[in-house]
Amino acid sequence: MNTTLLRLITKLQNRKIMVIGDMVADVYVEGKISRISREAPVLILEHMAETVVPGGAANAVHNTAALGGCVYAVGVVGEDYAGQQLTQHLQMKQVNTNGIIIDPSRPTITKTRVMAGGQATVRQQVVRIDREKKEPLSGSGLQAVKNYILSHIENMAGVILSDYGSQTVLPGIIRSVIDGCQRAGIPCIVDSRYNIKAYTGVTVVKQNESEAAAAVGYEIVDENTLVTAGWTILERLNAQAVLITCGPDGMTLFEASGKVSQIPVTNKSAVYDVTGAGDTVVAAMILALAAGASYLEAARLANFAAGIVVRKLGTATTTPDELAAAISRYQYQV
Repeated sequence: MNTTLLRLITKLQNRKIMVIGDMVADVYVEGKISRISREAPVLILEHMAETVVPGGAANAVHNTAALGGCVYAVGVVGEDYAGQQLTQHLQMKQVNTNGIIIDPSRPTITKTRVMAGGQATVRQQVVRIDREKKEPLSGSGLQAVKNYILSHIENMAGVILSDYGSQTVLPGIIRSVIDGCQRAGIPCIVDSRYNIKAYTGVTVVKQNESEAAAAVGYEIVDENTLVTAGWTILERLNAQAVLITCGPDGMTLFEASGKVSQIPVTNKSAVYDVTGAGDTVVAAMILALAAGASYLEAARLANFAAGIVVRKLGTATTTPDELAAAISRYQYQV
């Protein structure tokens, strides 16, 4: 199986993938602890640096591009600095950003983390400031997103719907995408934090354990409840496959054929930071499916990819070379 995965990596390259969702700018403000303020019992930080990196659906875009996909990003940003920086960052990764619509009435979804530390201390997050408009996307922005999707989806090899609950992936968009994928005969994978029940007819559903539990309305406490939840989600959404990620316990894949596959983690000892690992999973899986892989092959490849990014700090990506090296090492270990 691992030899098959190694051959599959080369087939991922240049597959056209559309990623639709909540484009988030993750802003990191770096500061050095200076002193205690005279105004209040708070730290004063000396500003040292500020960086903007892709978050939310933009991280799924970044991951897909890093693995060699030809990515078409679709979403909304504001007419602001964060939106400009996010778009430029993706363009530098050779992403087609024509589908990222600028909507002056909405700020770019921004999560600003203030990070502080001294010369001999570990950097830590002091506070996080979130900025977003809570109202659903509407008007010309919504229509522009729909028009772009409808005019390009038939030329894609696969689609990712990355729904972080920030009111970009609305019911009309969901139906247009799923129906369009079915007409074109291409796979579509959804990663939805809060609204998975709206994605009836999607090809593949990706959920973590807590999201799956919320979707079915009961806790997942053991293998029996996990299996029941997986089948329930698959049947309710009429999907072809459901992949539930379980952190250090690996992943479980449910297929419409009736098959259940347990996929163990590839490196338990080095788990460091799971931030954004779900975006890596959907990126690797849709690329593999677009390249002709089976659901199990695609899930196993995604598992290796996730095993790499959790060893990196923050929202991270992996490359085809790193993926091949990880699979080869595991092949010799087992």
